[in-house]
Amino acid sequence: MIRVFKHYVPYAVLLLGAVDFVLLMLAAQAGWTLRLWQIEGDLDLHTTRWPNMLVFAVTMQSAMVAVGLYGVHALQSVRFAVARLLVAVSLGILLLSLLFFLLPPVSSWRSSLLYATVIAVGALAGARMLLRDLIGGERFRRRVLVLGAGLRAKRIAALADRPGSGFAVVGYVGMNDGPVAVSASVNRVDIAHLPDHLLALAASEVVLALEERRNALPLADLLRIKTTGVPVHDFSSFLERETGRVDLDSLNPSWLIFSDGFSAGRRLSSAGKRLFDLVVSFVLLVLAAPLIFVTAIAVRLESPGPAFYRQRRVGLYGQTFDVVKIRSMRVDAEVGGKAVWAQRDDPRVTRIGRWIRKLRIDELPQAWSVLRGEMSFVGPRPERPQFVADLEARLPYYAERHVVKPGITGWAQINYPYGASVEDAREKLEFDLYYAKNYTPFLDLLILLQTARVILWPEGAR
Repeated sequence: MIRVFKHYVPYAVLLLGAVDFVLLMLAAQAGWTLRLWQIEGDLDLHTTRWPNMLVFAVTMQSAMVAVGLYGVHALQSVRFAVARLLVAVSLGILLLSLLFFLLPPVSSWRSSLLYATVIAVGALAGARMLLRDLIGGERFRRRVLVLGAGLRAKRIAALADRPGSGFAVVGYVGMNDGPVAVSASVNRVDIAHLPDHLLALAASEVVLALEERRNALPLADLLRIKTTGVPVHDFSSFLERETGRVDLDSLNPSWLIFSDGFSAGRRLSSAGKRLFDLVVSFVLLVLAAPLIFVTAIAVRLESPGPAFYRQRRVGLYGQTFDVVKIRSMRVDAEVGGKAVWAQRDDPRVTRIGRWIRKLRIDELPQAWSVLRGEMSFVGPRPERPQFVADLEARLPYYAERHVVKPGITGWAQINYPYGASVEDAREKLEFDLYYAKNYTPFLDLLILLQTARVILWPEGAR
């Protein structure tokens, strides 16, 4: 993997993204050239329109990211990728139409846009067929040697066996630090020279997966490995990179303190994030006002009670605020005001409410909280004070998710289905900690784009 603005991107995805970008640029030029030839009868291969080509390529590739065309399933299945590609192209055309309206100088003829789109679909689908074996093959899988043979090493083995895994374990070295859970391991005492063993396996990196033992670090071995030029990673950092989450089971305070991250408070990025929130929340409220109005009427017609409701939530640094949402449940959903987790097929949800929850329409009024500065568009979902008090008592490091502003969408929302239990909260906390630790505007942009995938293919909306 390569780290791009503190976020890890697989080499295969980076290669495929570069190929796609070049093909989109060529398709834009080919579509324009073909249309020009139809009009003038002269095939001009030298004149280019770089701004128009860039707008076409960037918009289409953004739509591809939004629908999950660089996810594990799309990398493994050409059929899945082509289906998502067609959705991405449709979304891209809508975005291009809006851009052409707002920025006429970068617009294209409708016929040339049609030609470019058809050429792009064919080229992108063909590239995935040709690169399928290369991207999914061993060439892009890192070769990992694991120092340890206990439960932590077994967890790494399970990660390596996952579809789309970016690494392969070439060996396990039992370090006599506890019970052996990996039968294929070799005991350290049977290895005369660890660096030679490392080179013989052609390992590209080493992961230290010792069970928790004080004063048990094999410092001499680690120093020799380091001097060979092979990077050494601790268990928690390796899991963070491979899973996009901070693993609570292996987490300790010293790792959080000394690892890089938690720089969300930097002035420049914070100012940019706030400016983005102000502009987009205002525009969203203006554009969504008719939809909110119509939905509110539908809610009032179906069930008695107000169309909107306020609910106390916990925000930045534990401060509380009131969030506004369109009501999707009966007014008597919580007797006595006692907070209750939402359940799958919750009987309290109305018929209209079921639809607006799937389409996330009930979340639109939260743009007002974003405009007021109580929330951001991207961040951990704000929870109710009753739940927060309970979860802080049950889950370690839960309070650390409040070091960034809560958001309408977030890293946990695009990576984990809707959760409504303590166990779900634990899973989502690991993603929230990753976001708080590795926040950059790039990660925000990635989350915003992929939110479209969650809306188009809702999973577990309750």
